[in-house]
Amino acid sequence: MLAAMIVVPVLDICAKLLSADYSVIQVTWSRFVFHTLWLILLLSLLRRPWWRLPNKPGQQFLRSMAITMTTLFFFLAIADNPIPAALSLLFVSPLVVALIAPFWLGESFDLRRLLAVIIGFIGVLVILQPNSSAFKPSLLWALAAGFAYAFYLMATRKLSDPSGSSLTTLLHTAVGGSIVLTPFMLAHGALPDVKGLAMMAAMGFFAAAGHFLIIKAFEYASASQLSPFNYFEIVAATLLSYLLFDYWPDIRVWLGLLIIALSGLYITLREVRSRNYSNYKELDVPGEPLS
Repeated sequence: MLAAMIVVPVLDICAKLLSADYSVIQVTWSRFVFHTLWLILLLSLLRRPWWRLPNKPGQQFLRSMAITMTTLFFFLAIADNPIPAALSLLFVSPLVVALIAPFWLGESFDLRRLLAVIIGFIGVLVILQPNSSAFKPSLLWALAAGFAYAFYLMATRKLSDPSGSSLTTLLHTAVGGSIVLTPFMLAHGALPDVKGLAMMAAMGFFAAAGHFLIIKAFEYASASQLSPFNYFEIVAATLLSYLLFDYWPDIRVWLGLLIIALSGLYITLREVRSRNYSNYKELDVPGEPLS
């Protein structure tokens, strides 16, 4: 899991670098297309029937759209903002799930969880600082990505099928994003040079590799054991941003992230302790790793 959280930020770095020369639509499209191609190669090597249609294709498509919008919104955010700041806001997804799941999935909700959600969103305000001169409206795209990712998590949970293949499901998700974004890419895309094409292929590779490592991690440990490792992604993203862009988050980003992370971890522990673990498992999987 730690390896996955180191690999995933490399995907975000590729997307940020590509967004300087290509439209965000094209960058997002290439992420899904090359992700699809790498997964087909992996499934072929594993001799898995990747060509089969998914169960409940309509609902699978809606889930694919949720992660596609998550990725698009997040790439819009990091095109104009440091990755650690945007990633910190993406971690609001467990809070949004806790807020919406009682209405969508019929789950229980108590005052303690409500307070945790409220405190978590105070962390969002600490990062955004909407009333200060430091406020950047484009950072709101990261918050929108967090909401979209929450819907993806709930859709994943509702469609959970223990008999299905996780890798095949990821392939169907990537294919959906590729198909939907293709018309927009044709309208707003440009022919990439060799360097751009190589970086797009690398971005898809790191996405596929990150997913594969996450799936392997869940074969050896439970969701509650792995959930804290999700936050190592922000550590890796911060180090890479410092090395490549000479950016180090200021105190407001660290403070806001701490508030959001502690609130999210509290909600996770409450779910585990309330014996809803079996249904909650999917929520701890950063399925389309935050981008």
